Amino acid sequence: MRVLGISGSLRVASINSALLRAAVRLAPPEVALTIFPGVGELPLFNPDLEARLPPEVLALHAAVATSDALLFASPEYAHGVTGSIKNTLDWLVSFEPFVHKPVAVVNASPRAHHADAALRETLKTMSAVIVEPASISIPLLGTGLTEEAMTCDPRISSIIKSLLVALHEAVARGPLDQGPASPLP
Repeated sequence: MRVLGISGSLRVASINSALLRAAVRLAPPEVALTIFPGVGELPLFNPDLEARLPPEVLALHAAVATSDALLFASPEYAHGVTGSIKNTLDWLVSFEPFVHKPVAVVNASPRAHHADAALRETLKTMSAVIVEPASISIPLLGTGLTEEAMTCDPRISSIIKSLLVALHEAVARGPLDQGPASPLP
């Protein structure tokens, strides 16, 4: 299964990006997880550009189209999603291969519930299928954990592996039957 990770943070030291990089390292053999590197290079969404899409948008579309599922990790700014994640999603609104795409939303800060709710609402509006057992909050903000530390920490690495397994199982089962959200172990 091919999973595309998308971070809503452009910060070099982003805990959300580190979480996605740790997930790449911890992915089971049946999950090929890559991270879309060009979120910060996407031009601001402009419907006038849709007739002749910029190369950065074509790269995003190709990455989404060839993925079986998406994994989002995004911080909260001013009780909402970041501009970079919103811009990324705006470029996917009318992109047919995004419709009914299984997605997981990982929240690195449980107190960032406004952005989590807003991101989920946007994804639902765009007809994505949120895989609840793979969409969890992991209390990482303020821990100082690096990507390396996340992979070595038994509790955190177990959570990350579990969400990837849940995403794989949901995709293997097929559409609609995504099950209830899993509590944090």
